[in-house]
Amino acid sequence: MIGSVLSEEAALLTAIPLRIDPAEVVRFHAYRPGPAPPAALHAEALAEAERLITPRLVYRAARVVGLEPDLLALADGTELHIPDIHHHWGPIEALGIGLVTVGEGIEARVRELGEAGEALRASLLDSAGSAAVECLAEWANDALCLAAIPEGLRVTNRISPGYAGWALAEQPHLLRLCPGGPAGIALSAAGAMNPAKTISFAVGIGPDARVDHYFVQCRRCWAAGCPLRRVPATVTVCRA
Repeated sequence: MIGSVLSEEAALLTAIPLRIDPAEVVRFHAYRPGPAPPAALHAEALAEAERLITPRLVYRAARVVGLEPDLLALADGTELHIPDIHHHWGPIEALGIGLVTVGEGIEARVRELGEAGEALRASLLDSAGSAAVECLAEWANDALCLAAIPEGLRVTNRISPGYAGWALAEQPHLLRLCPGGPAGIALSAAGAMNPAKTISFAVGIGPDARVDHYFVQCRRCWAAGCPLRRVPATVTVCRA
């Protein structure tokens, strides 16, 4: 599992018991045009995705030296311009930076299916891959939350460049702060991450950090007897 959430040494985690939430596969595929596929095809895509994924997480923390309504200043001089971040996160002492990927296996198989004329199966598997990396990012957020509790710290909900007004142009800052090489993650000249099923994210860390400004993390968290649990878990992204 994850060590100290305040460690500034980048660490790679590979033994991740990830479970893909079937509802997430349905949600991602619903964005695509056309009628809903049969349930059997959804189940097939989910099972194939779980065979093909290789979940990996790279994580490190960086000390926060300045916090303004729309800006985080880090000890190394990096400035991140995130709208309303002080309101969402409150007082924090460190920024946690994470990169998660489920690898290239799903991408390769999607290409194979597309070349074979299996457009629907390719589309469903691609949706399952998107669901997988989203669930992995949620798993990482929960794991960081749990690792922080013994340190008397709280970890906020994650945010990613390109969402909630945070400019995608700042994504290279995260990959510079937390290099993705150990997990096989790279940033192309055009700014796209490879493998494609990869997410970069940041969390705020501190004893008085605010959490749950848009989603109650506890609803997916697998931890039993957590002293900070706010609502019961309804589904988990952690494989037993």
